[in-house]
Amino acid sequence: MKLTVIIEKDHNGYFGYCPELPGCHTQGDTLDELMENLKEAIELYLETMPPEERAALSKRDIMTAVMEFGVGQAA
Repeated sequence: MKLTVIIEKDHNGYFGYCPELPGCHTQGDTLDELMENLKEAIELYLETMPPEERAALSKRDIMTAVMEFGVGQAA
C-alpha cells in the first residue's frame, strides 16, 4: 500500500503527517527520526483499522503538486 506523507521542517525539527489517515502525525529531531516515527505511526494506525476501511483506503488517490506564484509584483 502506498500512502502520502507530508513533511515540514521548522526550528524545532521535523513534523510529518499522512493526509489519508486523519490524526496520524508525528515529529522528529532529524529527518531520519521523523521517517522512522512516521512508519511506526502509520503501521499502528493501519493495524487498528477495520478490514473494510483498509480496503477502501487503498482505492483513495491523493496527489501533491507544487505551484509557483508571483505575489506583489508591480505591473
